Amino acid sequence: MDTNLSLQTHLYPRVTPAGAYYSIAGSDLNPSRKLLHGILLMEKTQTISQESLLEWSGTDDVDAALSVLYRLQRLEFLYGEETPAQMVQESMEARLPNLLSDLSDTGKALIANDDGLYYATSGFHHESAEEVAALAGEVVRLSEQHALLVKNNLNINQNSWAVCDPSGRSELAFFPMYYGENKLVLVIGGNPQLQNDSFVELVQVMYRRYGK
Repeated sequence: MDTNLSLQTHLYPRVTPAGAYYSIAGSDLNPSRKLLHGILLMEKTQTISQESLLEWSGTDDVDAALSVLYRLQRLEFLYGEETPAQMVQESMEARLPNLLSDLSDTGKALIANDDGLYYATSGFHHESAEEVAALAGEVVRLSEQHALLVKNNLNINQNSWAVCDPSGRSELAFFPMYYGENKLVLVIGGNPQLQNDSFVELVQVMYRRYGK
């Protein structure tokens, strides 16, 4: 193990909203996403140890896993705290509407798949949710069709799309989310509020259903 890096084994790992977003923003499972996935899939809280770090990272190389952990901390994608987070016991179906409501300043959000069917919604009427979900499926296809232009030619490392007002504020935003082989879309009406713990919990809840 690198003598300049050491584990603080009394700390519990916590993923930040930025780390949660990065973990689902792409389909390529690089070492950073692997480690974030492992932490988000924990079924009970546990402190960081060499054994748990290797398990979360999916590797037997301690130095490599520790380097990834350090990089994620530097990026503020995760941090350690001395008290464990309380594990939510509600089912995904019961929890999602409240979590979705917290992600928008208007309380309007939904999750759809890439075929245009919605799984859960908050603030949208059923008919509107069906139409917005269908639009989300089209946005995903458009995003993937022009991915090389956006990333390579325009140097934009994001795959989210939005309908904005004249001042640039989002009215309707689409965030593709990748959970293993499952491709979903988070749609937010109004101004997105992804910088809170509700977004981290939403990503975690969805991982436990679709990311294993």
